[in-house]
Amino acid sequence: MNRELLMLVEAISREKNVERDVVFGAVESALAQATKKLYAGEVDIRVAIDRDSGNYETFRRWLVVPDDAGLQNPDAEELLMDARERIADVEEGEYIEETVESVPIGRIGAMAAKQVILQKIRDAEREMLLNDFMSRGDKIFVGTVKRMDKGDIIVESGRVEGRLRRGEMIPKENLRNGDRVRAMIMEVDLTLRGAPIILSRAAPEFMIELFRQEVPEIEQGLLEIKSCARDPGSRAKIAVLSHDKRVDPIGTCVGVRGTRVNAVTNELAGERVDIVLWSEDPAQFVIGALAPANVSSIVVDEEKHAMDVVVDEENLAIAIGRGGQNVRLASELTGWKINIMDANESAQKQAEESSTIRTLFMEKLDVDEEIADILISEGFTSLEEVAYVPIQEMLEIESFDEDTVNELRARAKDALLTMEIAREESVEEVSQDLRDLDGLNPQLIAKLAEAGVHTRDDLADLAVDELTAITGQSADEAKTLIMKAREHWFTSAAAHE
Repeated sequence: MNRELLMLVEAISREKNVERDVVFGAVESALAQATKKLYAGEVDIRVAIDRDSGNYETFRRWLVVPDDAGLQNPDAEELLMDARERIADVEEGEYIEETVESVPIGRIGAMAAKQVILQKIRDAEREMLLNDFMSRGDKIFVGTVKRMDKGDIIVESGRVEGRLRRGEMIPKENLRNGDRVRAMIMEVDLTLRGAPIILSRAAPEFMIELFRQEVPEIEQGLLEIKSCARDPGSRAKIAVLSHDKRVDPIGTCVGVRGTRVNAVTNELAGERVDIVLWSEDPAQFVIGALAPANVSSIVVDEEKHAMDVVVDEENLAIAIGRGGQNVRLASELTGWKINIMDANESAQKQAEESSTIRTLFMEKLDVDEEIADILISEGFTSLEEVAYVPIQEMLEIESFDEDTVNELRARAKDALLTMEIAREESVEEVSQDLRDLDGLNPQLIAKLAEAGVHTRDDLADLAVDELTAITGQSADEAKTLIMKAREHWFTSAAAHE
């Protein structure tokens, strides 16, 4: 029988043009599956066939796991301390094996063996086809719609299949069987049966790659697409930079009579594209990204990574866009939070901020409103600036003499020291369970302590807008943090049930 096994393996290997090891692996798998059926639990069986003689051995094995991990599957796992009683130098992640009786190959049935072997061969052929396809280095998958699968579209290119998920399609785009499709290769997941290549037509990377194909200057390195933001099927913005002063980045991407940008638009179901000049200056970049709106003024807040952009009444609707689309895409493109406002809103916000700073200076520096207003008019917005800007800059203020400047700087330093001591005392009151919460760092803990949030329950009781006001986080970040703080509530409730 062993000689017949070797002959069978050799014949299938030649017929299907796959390596003998693949066929041997299929037989080993079939024998292992048959052996597992003799046991009640989820045991782990390994079969080893000698490639020369055809003789084989069967082993039951246990994975060695850390002592503190516990046994997820006692039938196929063993704790490290128990394993070392059997093999002294065994390490976690290794296997302990013991020989068990082998199932005769005839017992697994010719059909069962054949099915496993053929499946292994199909898997090997599929992997070879996939490796050949991926070795070409294509970033865009070009194929035809083969079928629908639970809302996803399966696209075929040669004998390789890709999966275009519903969420990665362009909205309102109606693809049918036989339609030609181009999509970005996002990842390859070999665990997926049938269509392991994950595709997208909605990803910003797809638009960038389409422009790369339409604009030779990008491939040549003369132009670079720095970022892209999309509302798939509706509108998009790309930021471009020229590495050659002789090349106009926007005109080059548009092409003669719009041929290049139109080719991209046609591929993306009419998605309109704004081409923006990238700039190292964040404010200038944001101004360009908000086109076609004209910006009156802009205020940059580095700490919050946000910008207040002032536009006149005529440009307000254009800057925001339908449903907030224009400002949302500009924000995604630039990576900055953009607040659009008119002149009245800007003046009101500035007045509120000035009032807050004025109160701070009057209280902490013990000065009157006139001195506070002089500091504000000279651009001072914090005690740190009063204490540590070069003294020469303050001496240039006409209303201040040297004694006044020195006194203001000394008071500012004293106030900062007092505030820091108070902050440290407040942080010391923060409970250990709050300090240990995932997602909190010393800066956030200090901000929470300053706001009187000292325990995990204090944090869990906050609303999202309250936490964002304290920490300056985004709404999503604040929501995630609050939900983590509340986790122990649900755990406790479940335990009582």
